Amino acid sequence: MEDDNKFSYFFLGLGLGVAAGLLFAPKSGPETRDLLRSKADEGKEYLKRRTVELGDQATDVLERGKSTVTRQRDNLVAAVEAGKQAYREAVTSTPNDAEHI
Repeated sequence: MEDDNKFSYFFLGLGLGVAAGLLFAPKSGPETRDLLRSKADEGKEYLKRRTVELGDQATDVLERGKSTVTRQRDNLVAAVEAGKQAYREAVTSTPNDAEHI
């Protein structure tokens, strides 16, 4: 959690530094506005790409989780069935074993 705070402060400082640099840059108003607009567009595109990447990663993790749960459920069902079968065999073979004693 402490690292998240550090990154937040870093990016806040970076943004403020860039904004201050642009405000005091030796460019005219229209040039500065065009630069700000292009940088904002680059930022939006980056965020769109990153969002898609994170969405794909989340989908992959979700699918792996579903697969693991399904596999574990199948293992559990097989174990329960094996237990039932073993119980049935033990119950049906017990009277026959008792007669031989």
